[in-house]
Amino acid sequence: WELDCTRVGEVTDTGMLEVYHRGEKVVAIPSEALVLGGGAPQYDMPVREPDYFLEINNFTIESIPKEKDYNKTLLTLLSAPNITSKQFVFRQYDSTVRSNTVQGPSGDAAVIRLKGTQKGLAISTDCNGRYVYLNPRIGGQIAVAESARNVVCSGGEPLAITNCLNFGNPQDPEIYWQFKEAVTGIGEACRVLNTPVTGGNVSFYNETGDTAVYPTPVIGMVGILENIGQNTTIEFKDAGDFIVTLGALNGCLGGSEYLRTIHGQIQGPIPHLNLELEMGIQELCLGAIKKGIIKSAHDLSDGGLAVNISESLVHAKPGLGVRLDVERKLENNELLFGECQSVIVVSLEEPALYELILLAQELDMHTQT
Repeated sequence: WELDCTRVGEVTDTGMLEVYHRGEKVVAIPSEALVLGGGAPQYDMPVREPDYFLEINNFTIESIPKEKDYNKTLLTLLSAPNITSKQFVFRQYDSTVRSNTVQGPSGDAAVIRLKGTQKGLAISTDCNGRYVYLNPRIGGQIAVAESARNVVCSGGEPLAITNCLNFGNPQDPEIYWQFKEAVTGIGEACRVLNTPVTGGNVSFYNETGDTAVYPTPVIGMVGILENIGQNTTIEFKDAGDFIVTLGALNGCLGGSEYLRTIHGQIQGPIPHLNLELEMGIQELCLGAIKKGIIKSAHDLSDGGLAVNISESLVHAKPGLGVRLDVERKLENNELLFGECQSVIVVSLEEPALYELILLAQELDMHTQT
């Protein structure tokens, strides 16, 4: 690679960080003074749960009218800034630089090959600022879980995260409470999903006047594909394939894009997240991909099932359609636009359905055709 390397130091057993300049010791610091929990100073900032936290987490489905035109509602959602195609941004940049791109923009995760090997890397970034605003701790967990889920849907095994934590003024006890709760949630999710934090950064004081941005801890997840051939995409492949949900549809509308865009409300409670269940659903999906059982995979997130299905159709070959026949106890808007956690929508040939059901039973996971 025509690169240079230089020896700059050595590990010692002195418990000191020592720096020499031209043979003279110019720095000598106890190592523990550089480590949190050792001698490094730590902020002890005042925190206070915001008054809004209880006030905006009391949404009930009875508080919104029934939809009169679901086609119009879906089209409105598909044009919402958080959901609509981002081609106007990514088509201005070359996503195939160095010819390593296997899966480019508009999928659940980007995938690049590691030249000279059979392996690939899957990369995803995720965060829902509304969720974190409505419940910082669970919202932080969901940011990690969704990022990992997107990597899995592309055929990768989640390995580790980085982060960009965007918040308002930390000297405001309510803002610092958001920060503390979100970081706690991120840590909890990372420990369950076995994805260590490799690094990141914190951006405070993101405010205009007295108004802070939504607390937005963006998670970047990287995963490994042991064989690049297992890369999986979101689009449906062939007429006659079955569509199956991995995980249960529970129809949560709290904090949803539907509630914000259609009804102008930002109300919780946000979807419940069971981290152990999330781990199981991801294991089921990745196992099915490695066995060649499924042909497409797309995680359920912003906009719910209707948007998920639409996105998989938009990227499919012309002429394909979908017929849904779901037994349910949910209202139509809950079923179509609820943003359930730990749900992945997959497609597969009919003969492979039995294999998927067996694999789900082995892992004690729920599926619905």
